[in-house]
Amino acid sequence: MTYGVFDIFRIGIGPSSSHTVGPMRAARQFAQDVCDVAVRGDVDRIRVELYGSLSATGVGHATDRAIVLGLSGEVPETVSRSRADALVAGHTASGTVNLLGSHVVSYSADDLIWKLDRLPGHSNGLRFLALDGNDRVVVDETFYSIGGGSIRRAGYGEQQSGNDAALPFASARELLAACAATGLPISGIVRMNEEVERSPNEVSAGLQGIWRVMEECVRAGLAATGVLPGPLSVPRRAHAIHQRLLHTDADPLNDPLIALDWVSAFAIAVNEENAAGGRIVTAPTNGAAGIVPAVLHFYQKYTPGAHLSGVEQFLLCASAIGSLIKQNASISGAEMGCQGEVGSACAMAAAGLCEVLGGSPKQVENAAEIALEHHLGLTCDPVAGLVQIPCIERNAIGAVKAISAARLALNGQGDHTVSLDMAIETLRSTGMDMKAEYKETSRAGLAVNVIEC
Repeated sequence: MTYGVFDIFRIGIGPSSSHTVGPMRAARQFAQDVCDVAVRGDVDRIRVELYGSLSATGVGHATDRAIVLGLSGEVPETVSRSRADALVAGHTASGTVNLLGSHVVSYSADDLIWKLDRLPGHSNGLRFLALDGNDRVVVDETFYSIGGGSIRRAGYGEQQSGNDAALPFASARELLAACAATGLPISGIVRMNEEVERSPNEVSAGLQGIWRVMEECVRAGLAATGVLPGPLSVPRRAHAIHQRLLHTDADPLNDPLIALDWVSAFAIAVNEENAAGGRIVTAPTNGAAGIVPAVLHFYQKYTPGAHLSGVEQFLLCASAIGSLIKQNASISGAEMGCQGEVGSACAMAAAGLCEVLGGSPKQVENAAEIALEHHLGLTCDPVAGLVQIPCIERNAIGAVKAISAARLALNGQGDHTVSLDMAIETLRSTGMDMKAEYKETSRAGLAVNVIEC
């Protein structure tokens, strides 16, 4: 399948797309199923079982909160922090949850079961059970959170926006062939696909909505101070970096590399907001959500003639790369390690920047390949199960690498030995070979070598 731009970029909340946004959507779908069937009146209690990576790092990723919100009928795109806090506090005090706001059932902390074993369908498994007053199971459903906020019900396909592509592509080779046949850039192929189901104005409005959330997230992150939630008490840094840059920017000759500091500030701002549970755009995941907006802000700040249509073009092109990786490997840290999250985001950002700077489709494919190749083997080892260390800094480094990859590709003709398809297949096989401990479990790597204070 060809994933559309609105499958790759989703508006949600932090700190994790696979551990927060996906479980929230799955819980809401289960609540909807319970409320849709005739047995709703028989349901007295809900039990939820979390498996694999969701169990290993779910507490630090706020999976327990997400399930309460989803069962209550909230959606990631619109729930506010104040609303979320109120619902979770009410649940904690009462030991109940109001399914979709229409049916109160028992659901306490004892009804959330954490299991480290892996279900066969994916590393992020959730099983929901609705029980009657005699503890008889009346509804039993299993979902998988497969990355980027996407979910799949066991036995069914992924729940996505449904993109009937005019020019579907399952590989970079097919995508480049479509560009050659039509004379369109990669962004043009994606826009043509989107306009099968949406008007041109609707596509632009959706892309501009994504960009607005990215801008708002950067602004919020640059303004916020204090420490991030959790036992590590990680101090926010984006604000201090921003304040220094505002003074230094008056004379860029004082520091010839100041642009890189701005990129880092933008990326860190987003990921600090994500770590604090703020509203972000999964791009293509929450853990890697700072890279695309940081590079887009770089484009706007440092490219003469940068304009909103260029932002749309960037997002469309970037989504094509995300689609290829999601089709042929995975963007899930629980499946691929961090190479599947930061590596994917870096490749997407490199491709988008390369195209808006005038790169040909071959150069864009080369930029994405360079970016992805140099993240291969990167593990996902969040300290204390939080999306903070090393995740926040990895986004800053990934954004800088994306810019370097785009510029390196622009200095060539697009001819290279390792194709993007080869890099994606290497990502997949490396992820399959990687030990489970290095895939978002906090049981290896930095997670066991950094002492929690």
